[in-house]
Amino acid sequence: MNPAAEPPAAFGPLQFQLVLLRRMADHRPELVEDALRELGVDRATMREANRRWQAMLHSPRRGGAGTRYRSVLGPPETTGRRRIGDLAFEAMTWRLPLWPDLRFEVLAAPGGAVWNEWLVRAPGAPGPDLRTVEDLTPWSCTVDEVARAFAPARPMEGTAPTRWRLSFTAPDSGGKRSGYVAEFTWGLLQRLGT
Repeated sequence: MNPAAEPPAAFGPLQFQLVLLRRMADHRPELVEDALRELGVDRATMREANRRWQAMLHSPRRGGAGTRYRSVLGPPETTGRRRIGDLAFEAMTWRLPLWPDLRFEVLAAPGGAVWNEWLVRAPGAPGPDLRTVEDLTPWSCTVDEVARAFAPARPMEGTAPTRWRLSFTAPDSGGKRSGYVAEFTWGLLQRLGT
């Protein structure tokens, strides 16, 4: 059979993890390379997964967030309601094999519009002990963990829809406090600046 005539593989959890990695590669290419080896795929496969995801997002037949994520990741591990101020959202989480202590969380507004989608710590999974700026290593913590550890943190606009930044003050291992900006992709720490 002609390989070019073969239908593309189903888009599932592996391909979705590659979509997350594709955006993370902009900041942490070395960690992404390690993850690709762990998953047994190459960069071309990652780029193709991202291309297919973008096509799904922009398809005229696309469904709401719940439908899209269920079709790719299967039934959510958890579902529930979450209130943020006066707004009520459906909160759904999925397990991703590459990050066993995290969950991919989607907050959808009534009608299915996605308000937020990112990685969060899994319930019951121990988070990192964040006391000094040296504890903030790439891929070790999530947006909310940094915000809680170094409150009051100030959210800042990210450089893309899947990116967040936090401004905060934290001590170094010698106790000197300084201002920092942490950058996150899909909710996972990528890098730290001043």
